[in-house]
Amino acid sequence: MKRLINTSDFTTDEILTIFKKSENFKKGKIKKSLYDKLIITIFFENSTRTRSSFEVAAKRLGAEVVSLDVSKSSSSKGETLYDTAANLDAMQPNAIVVRHQNAGVPKILSNYVNCPIINGGDGAHAHPTQALLDLFTIYEHFGNPKGKKIAIVGDIKNSRVANSNIELLSRFGLEITLVAPAHFMPRIKAFKKTHYLKEIIDDVDIIMSLRTQTERHANQIYASLKDYASDFCITKKLIKDRDIMILHPGPVNRNIDIDDELLADPRCKVLEQVKNGVFVRMAVLETLINL
Repeated sequence: MKRLINTSDFTTDEILTIFKKSENFKKGKIKKSLYDKLIITIFFENSTRTRSSFEVAAKRLGAEVVSLDVSKSSSSKGETLYDTAANLDAMQPNAIVVRHQNAGVPKILSNYVNCPIINGGDGAHAHPTQALLDLFTIYEHFGNPKGKKIAIVGDIKNSRVANSNIELLSRFGLEITLVAPAHFMPRIKAFKKTHYLKEIIDDVDIIMSLRTQTERHANQIYASLKDYASDFCITKKLIKDRDIMILHPGPVNRNIDIDDELLADPRCKVLEQVKNGVFVRMAVLETLINL
């Protein structure tokens, strides 16, 4: 059974096919290709963008969507993951989108259901559709992005978005530099690293800012987020007139991750990422369900 747990679940050619579908959807070439299909979304962790994006994507393709309220589900009453999977499978959905605060849960569920599982984010492990929409946005802007240089900035160690993007972007030939304070820097030897934004600002084509994952920190690291921002906020003053594309997976902590002035700048593609997210998730759903 085909599934999307990690970006590596799709080959390079499959991803390019998904991007072609996404491009056509964005041009308005949409058919109700998932008419009479049932998609279940089950989010054990709060989400606005990802959940709504998947649900809009499914409905644009004509699918029925059932969104399970985890706060009122049997899982909140002690039901095991295996029982949850069995009950979901009994409803005979055509795909299940799951988000969970613990890494590995979507993969576990995928072993006990008879339809594609799509990972909507699991712990600090992976967020494959976010990485796909990020790369699609980069493709739209640059064409073939091979050789382009991207700085991933912020709480990389705790970021599922960073993990998925590191795998995907490097596979497509982008040169990655990791920029973070020491306690947010992962132990990855294959990439350039720095603790200072100013060291890389003249040598990058793209900056991907990340949200500080305070909910995943065992202890408070900074006295305040303002202290963090003084070193790692992406500002108009820092970027100046440089031709740099600015990305962020959202939600943005304004004036902590990116300042207000730069969020309103045309070089910042945050809202374009949100728009593209619907088209990319449409393509993913159609691809997995209609195999």
